Amino acid sequence: MDWGKVIYVFFQLMSLTSVAGFLYDHNKVALFIALSLNLISTVLKIGVKNIFAAELFAASLVADLHLIPAFIYLEIKNDLPAAYAMAIGAMIANIVTIILSFIELAKTKNDWE
Repeated sequence: MDWGKVIYVFFQLMSLTSVAGFLYDHNKVALFIALSLNLISTVLKIGVKNIFAAELFAASLVADLHLIPAFIYLEIKNDLPAAYAMAIGAMIANIVTIILSFIELAKTKNDWE
């Protein structure tokens, strides 16, 4: 088992589910946790060399650049609809990342056979 990949996928899924948790609960703490997990996930993607490395990193940066303003909107401006809209964008970017990870896994598995 590749523990590096396990940790990488763990943080990616935690980021996705944390964004979903914020969309359900509208809690500032949930949004902060989602942002923190997504930043960790982005850092873990630095230096990764796989089929979709650039695409995965770009999608993670997109999610970061949605979650950071979402947290600012919610914490400073107390604008829940704007934060909610930005979090939806981050969730879409995280879903794209998960889909790309599954495609990469399928391609890697085919190369083993």
